Amino acid sequence: MRMNELQPAAGSRKSKRRVGRGPGSGFGKTAARGQKGQKARSGGGVRPGFEGGQLPLQMRIPKFGFRSRVALSTAEVRLSELAKVEGEQITLDSLKQANVVRRDMKRVRIMLSGEIARAVAVEGANIAVTKGAKAAIEAAGGKVVFAEKAPTAEKKAAPKAAAEEPAADAPSENKDAE
Repeated sequence: MRMNELQPAAGSRKSKRRVGRGPGSGFGKTAARGQKGQKARSGGGVRPGFEGGQLPLQMRIPKFGFRSRVALSTAEVRLSELAKVEGEQITLDSLKQANVVRRDMKRVRIMLSGEIARAVAVEGANIAVTKGAKAAIEAAGGKVVFAEKAPTAEKKAAPKAAAEEPAADAPSENKDAE
């Protein structure tokens, strides 16, 4: 057997259907497209999922699956995991250094799960502590201190408003009125 004598097995390769080649082929005249209509035209047809103008199925079904960005950046830490942190002060940075939370976490919530044997000070505006965990930390001789949050816009605006008012004893700028 030579390279030029190779052939596929009989019946394994079917020849392509050639439409529109006269009545004798069985696919003449309308070329198996039927009579008129959008699908009979050259270039006609609709995209997958199109339902003729009716609201498509993917738009009719209920939507679900909302994921909060805050939940994605908040880590839950068990009370027993605080033993891995060296030192008495526990902050978000110290939890990251001890590999208790991932590096991309922005907030931590300490849960009551397990026990804590030593006194620790939990500090930081981005650390939340449950009531049970706070009681357990304080029972072990530790403390929970929440940092002050940044002042709100109202508190920042109040000093500006007082500075803009002219003092009563200051001379007026309109000399023509005097």
